[in-house]
Amino acid sequence: MATVVLLRHARSTANGSGVLAGRSEGVRLDPSGEKQAAALVDRLAGVTLHGLVRSPLLRCAQTLAPLSSARGLEPVVEDALAEVDYGAWTGKEIKELVEEPLWKVVQQHPSAAVFPGGEGLAEVQARAVRAVREHDARITAEHGERAVWLLCSHGDVIKSVLSDALGQHLDTFQRIVVDPASVSVVRYTPTRPFVLRMNDSGSEFAGIVPPEPKPDEDPAKAGDATVGGSTGR
Repeated sequence: MATVVLLRHARSTANGSGVLAGRSEGVRLDPSGEKQAAALVDRLAGVTLHGLVRSPLLRCAQTLAPLSSARGLEPVVEDALAEVDYGAWTGKEIKELVEEPLWKVVQQHPSAAVFPGGEGLAEVQARAVRAVREHDARITAEHGERAVWLLCSHGDVIKSVLSDALGQHLDTFQRIVVDPASVSVVRYTPTRPFVLRMNDSGSEFAGIVPPEPKPDEDPAKAGDATVGGSTGR
């Protein structure tokens, strides 16, 4: 299967505001985020991308705009990668929400958390993982096993996908950190996913491109892990 770059949108006007923005209208990149979005062109210069997929929200569209223009790739808009529907929590200050009984559930037992008038985090993981695997299968069919594609989504959505790829229960996903404009990388195989990067804010990504298969390599072994750890290139 292909390799997917999981990009969290760049810093937005809501990040650091103390408000849970969720799917609120008008949340856009702040000046710092605009610089982060522009920097993606050089950060990913060593990676050939075979597709872009994004959440429908404005901050994800703005994050991908410079990269999309530079690569001549039009992003596919995927509703299943949208921000969590926080329901009645949307737009409220975090200092108010921490007093809610549900806050502890979100922190300690997120698989059981369902936001009032919104959706549950287990639902978020199910829709996001399904979408990632469907797009991964599509891009693999179109461009081959060595294809690399990129999706731009939101912190909790990406954390849920990484939790699944790591084989961890959703209740552990609060241990994962995904900063604005950070990159995580997952390579799916018929056997298991391999997590290549997490929360990477650096600028060297050429190493995520799958190597050419060796002449004597058994395709059936593509999903096998290296016993003793990777030996590098």
